[in-house]
Amino acid sequence: MSRDENEGMYESWDPSWGSKGSKPGGGTPSGPGLDAHSAPGRFEAQLRELLAEDAYAIAPSPAPCATIQRQGRTGSRRRAAATGVVLVTLAAVPAGAYAFGRADDSPAGADTVVGTASPTSSAPPTSAPPTPSPSPSGPAGPATPGQLADGITLSQAADGLEACIAYNSDLGFSHTDLGTAADYRVLLAMNSTGDDNAPGDGIFVVAVREKPKQEQDQLRLICNVKDGKASGVNISGSDAGPDTGHVVPDMNGGKLYKQTIITSNGWKLPFRWGSIGTFDSSVAKVTVTYGGSTSEAALDHGWFATTGILEQQVTAAPRIKGYDATGKLVYDSDQDKFYAKTLS
Repeated sequence: MSRDENEGMYESWDPSWGSKGSKPGGGTPSGPGLDAHSAPGRFEAQLRELLAEDAYAIAPSPAPCATIQRQGRTGSRRRAAATGVVLVTLAAVPAGAYAFGRADDSPAGADTVVGTASPTSSAPPTSAPPTPSPSPSGPAGPATPGQLADGITLSQAADGLEACIAYNSDLGFSHTDLGTAADYRVLLAMNSTGDDNAPGDGIFVVAVREKPKQEQDQLRLICNVKDGKASGVNISGSDAGPDTGHVVPDMNGGKLYKQTIITSNGWKLPFRWGSIGTFDSSVAKVTVTYGGSTSEAALDHGWFATTGILEQQVTAAPRIKGYDATGKLVYDSDQDKFYAKTLS
């Protein structure tokens, strides 16, 4: 179709076409409103022919299946990865989660913990450390600090006492049930000097049963400990009797104040000594004179105890005196027929 024909076709277009109850393009090319011989009719018919002739050449582009599949797989992987990130993030949150934010009274921009542990999740219960069982109590301490001589502590004295009780048990002395260290009170602790009869230095621990079940159960122990091991135990009961006085020196107390001379040329000096015994309720004061020096003994629950240092060898035993509350002499060992006044 020439340009002149097209121009002529549009120039001969009548606005009244299709105004009589028909719509342009309705029906067939020869239908109402479109005359096949008119200019518009010829144009539409030619256009339909052209379209029909080239219809076979118009084909949709092939669908990019491979691309779509790749995009689908990529999207799936991304979603899976995103889900994994979320899961990892959730797994990293501790059981007790805290809310972070800015408290009302905090300055702007300050991040402050304003939440507490989530009530819906709680940390696994933790068992409290087991309470250790209380260790057996040791012996009671003496009435005065001076009864622990030579820097010996109550703990060391208690260890020595326990060693002596164990030593006695190992010997099989079933008739002397010594009980435990907790049954005793330490009366005296001091260094011991070895001699020909018992070589080697150590410590003496003197202890008395605190609460005997019966009067005959009253016990006094003199323990000799060397290098942490008991090397000798002396056990006695009460020495009081109907013929004894207001003060009763311990009949085995010589172990504490004399050295045994067998083959040596004399005592090892200076020499730590001690003296112990009992007294009754009439006595308010006890003194002990040994080697020319006098000391006042400690009064400890019916027992007396004292200690000192000898700078020279002696032959006389300690002299013991007891006084009542008025200062009256009520006991003198020099007048006691049961007391050994000289050293053998």
